[in-house]
Amino acid sequence: MDIEQLKYPIGKFQHQELYTPAEVKSNIQIISALPSKFINLLGGWDDDKYNTPYRPDGWTVRQLVHHVADSHMNAYVRCRLAMTEDNPVIKPYEEHLWAELPDAKMAQVELSIQLLRYVHLRWVLLLNSLDENDLARTYTHPATGRVFRLDEVIANYAWHSEHHYQHAFQLAARNNW
Repeated sequence: MDIEQLKYPIGKFQHQELYTPAEVKSNIQIISALPSKFINLLGGWDDDKYNTPYRPDGWTVRQLVHHVADSHMNAYVRCRLAMTEDNPVIKPYEEHLWAELPDAKMAQVELSIQLLRYVHLRWVLLLNSLDENDLARTYTHPATGRVFRLDEVIANYAWHSEHHYQHAFQLAARNNW
């Protein structure tokens, strides 16, 4: 497997201009399922497995799971901002630096899995309540000035969920774990 396949096991995110109600529903279901998928995959792993990088020069599985929790907490807050403010400018963060902080390198994976469980319960509750007008609400990313619609945000985080799940899943498959 080449490095590009290891980096992007399901390919890069493909932006669409609009998303159908069926696509939005499917994407919310993918987001909803992620905590259980991680629990089922990672349950019983030991520190040696958690401390294994999913690819050369990549994060460890521990850092990866903590990253997903960090990212999805930020996404949840960004969705709430978009619902309560007119096209807010969101706060970006340096995810690669967050992944190097001591808690991301050492904390028990279970802490972030539990964060994901509960953040996703709230987030999915919010996402399932959105109507067509809500899905058209936006926020702006200050680094690029790009405006993101909530239906695209949902699609992006569905992709993000499966993207990082596949990092861990394919590592396990390659190592017969």
